[in-house]
Amino acid sequence: MELKDTKRVYFVGIGGIGMAALARYYMSQGLPVAGYDRTRSELTDALAAEGATVSYADSMEAVPEDYRSPEGTLVVYTPAVPATNVPLTFFRDGGFELHKRAQVLGQITRASKSLCFSGTHGKTTTSSMAAHILHLAGGCNAFLGGILKGYNSNLMVAPDSPWSVVEADEYDRSFHQLDPYIAVVTATDPDHLDIYGTEEAYLESFAHFTELIRPGGALLMHTGLKLKPRPGSDVRVYTYGRHDGDFHADRIRTGNGTIVFDFVYPGGRIDDIELGVPVDINVENALAALGAVWIAGELTDELARKAIASYPGVQRRFDFHLKTPEHVIIDDYAHHPDELRSSIASVRALYPERRLTVAFQPHLYSRTRDFADEFAAALDMADEVVLIDLYPARELPIEGISSRTILDRIKNPKKILISKEDFVSTMKNRTFEVLLTAGAGDLNLYVPALADSYK
Repeated sequence: MELKDTKRVYFVGIGGIGMAALARYYMSQGLPVAGYDRTRSELTDALAAEGATVSYADSMEAVPEDYRSPEGTLVVYTPAVPATNVPLTFFRDGGFELHKRAQVLGQITRASKSLCFSGTHGKTTTSSMAAHILHLAGGCNAFLGGILKGYNSNLMVAPDSPWSVVEADEYDRSFHQLDPYIAVVTATDPDHLDIYGTEEAYLESFAHFTELIRPGGALLMHTGLKLKPRPGSDVRVYTYGRHDGDFHADRIRTGNGTIVFDFVYPGGRIDDIELGVPVDINVENALAALGAVWIAGELTDELARKAIASYPGVQRRFDFHLKTPEHVIIDDYAHHPDELRSSIASVRALYPERRLTVAFQPHLYSRTRDFADEFAAALDMADEVVLIDLYPARELPIEGISSRTILDRIKNPKKILISKEDFVSTMKNRTFEVLLTAGAGDLNLYVPALADSYK
């Protein structure tokens, strides 16, 4: 449906981070927006405050009357919502204009030159870094997978900009709906095996994504991936990596709470780039973002230094909730074994002499089943482990799978399993120096109360 034909937009699953960006986009175009989500959250409250009508009841009574007519109503849904959802069933059976989130995102960005950031992990940070760089360069449209601090949004709108930045999500093969001008692949460690089944199918999905790059566009991928890309013959191909690749870092200097490096690109370098969020993994994230903007032809030395130094970070990506001489609390979205390993290693690098406690809330029964051994190995990097009851998200239980599935595989004897409701009281009664809370569930909602108790 063309925007001129759309009079209102209804979102089934409006509380999802990607859905929220689209909701904000349509509101920025002056269209009324309503939607359903199963659970109220800070994000749904923010959308309501910005003008959206949000309901939490799986019933037609909660759908505003204006949105029950197919004429002029665009319905956007996410595959994470069950097919049995009452409003979704009504819209599907009623002849409405009905599209998946990725289809709508692809349509919106098709009129621009899109920088599409994909990968098992790292895509939210790299895409938001690139959006921040382009914003400082003059503006861009951006649809991000996290709330960018300082902007307090996951949407940027610049109607006159030729550029859009998109987080390209591989879940349900959503990124196959996009039309990349520059495609970035950060990692291809297997995930979402409930969708793909095998690592081979997962890698094939990324290979197909690279086939979608426009003629004259570019592919930027991390070195050492198993991915065998299939871009067109007129697509430029670049690599990046910490120490190797067309884009890499040189003279990485860490100390006094700072990380500084030199950015090496084909034919040149930009010295003394300081990370605004000084976490070790952000060296590689910055390389991907800077590389993509360099390929786009928008990067200057001054812009690179200014943008990376002022990059504010994304909510739930290495969020410092407490930093005192006695206690540090960091929250991170890490929910894949490789993300968790990198997150723990980054904290270790920041605080090498202090005892590290990791509180981890597994996300999804299927991911826990598929990667229990890998999660346990990552958590064994901590001095102490606090496992939280599993967050099921969209899934029904799988027999025999729970947080205990991971707990039983952890070799470190300093481990406990608790509910999220007991998290604050448990941690207040335990001695910790550095606490990392991790996961894509809702443990982060309990972190501020714990941090406040130490202030």
